[in-house]
Amino acid sequence: MKPEPIDLHAKLEMIHEHWAPKVVAEMNDYQFKLVKLQGEFVWHQHENTDEVFYVLHGLLEVRFRDRSVFVREGELFVVPKGVEHITRAEDECHVLIIEPRGVINTGAQKGDLTAPNDVWI
Repeated sequence: MKPEPIDLHAKLEMIHEHWAPKVVAEMNDYQFKLVKLQGEFVWHQHENTDEVFYVLHGLLEVRFRDRSVFVREGELFVVPKGVEHITRAEDECHVLIIEPRGVINTGAQKGDLTAPNDVWI
């Protein structure tokens, strides 16, 4: 396969649902996933990995049990492994998530917002 640049904005135009991450690239065992967020996710944690959020558009709230962090367009935030959190976006927010292949988006809290893994666009 010949490497080519990836147009993240064009890929985002292909996403029509919220909370459904789509893989756009891999590096070693890490996946780069685009997702559109709006509303509130579920409380969860990832026991064995950190989770990186890079906000491409909008405002993302990452809430912890004791505080909230607001991540703005152009900012990156790392949630440490094992830390319980919930994400929220009042208005639609576009995010690039970087995490190891196979990570379940809702952690052990499987439910309606649990997305299938390895869905590429």
